Amino acid sequence: MEPCLEDEKVVEEYLVLVDENDNKIGLEDKVKCHLPNGKLHRAFTALLFDKKSKLVITKRSSSKILWSGNWDGTFASHPTKTETYVSSAERRMPEELGIPCKMDYLMKFEYHIPYKDIGSENEICGTLMGIVENLSNFKIVEDEISEVKFISANELKQKLEKNPQIFCPWMLIALFLLPSSEKAMLEKYKLILSSWMKSDIRKSLEESIKYHFHNNRWRLVN
Repeated sequence: MEPCLEDEKVVEEYLVLVDENDNKIGLEDKVKCHLPNGKLHRAFTALLFDKKSKLVITKRSSSKILWSGNWDGTFASHPTKTETYVSSAERRMPEELGIPCKMDYLMKFEYHIPYKDIGSENEICGTLMGIVENLSNFKIVEDEISEVKFISANELKQKLEKNPQIFCPWMLIALFLLPSSEKAMLEKYKLILSSWMKSDIRKSLEESIKYHFHNNRWRLVN
């Protein structure tokens, strides 16, 4: 969700600045938005599941400036000034994973977290959801993603108990907040999401979030 390297140069891009209620207040250079203090801007994270409730997770490319090599939700990026959360995710999906996918909006949250002494994420992050059949048609963009795989809720729980540091913090928040999704979406996807909302899974996610956030600088926005 931050600038990546392309031919050793950062491509200039402007992000949508927002206030605490997700109202647009301007535009700012992507690099400036991700400095250690950061500027609150709009982003999204997309979670793709198969019909057996397994989540597609991806490993961030080593060329990423922030959280390089960490495991993320399926993909994440930023809406342009004219896009909605849904339209931006549907545009970005083929660019990162090589296939289209219809998305549904679940909820959004705000968080601010530093990454070493390099930069930070300071975002209001919309969470989107989609369904995919398998990974065979995926064509990952190596500058963005180095590996992709399915994982069940129980498999993620086991990994979090051993290595919470290898997962991106916004992914953990998005999964923890699934019960706060719009009611229509909870009903639509209840069979897929039920395993992700069990108490033991949520407890593991909560503890892993605490590992990343020592100051509780995250909250549900809607």
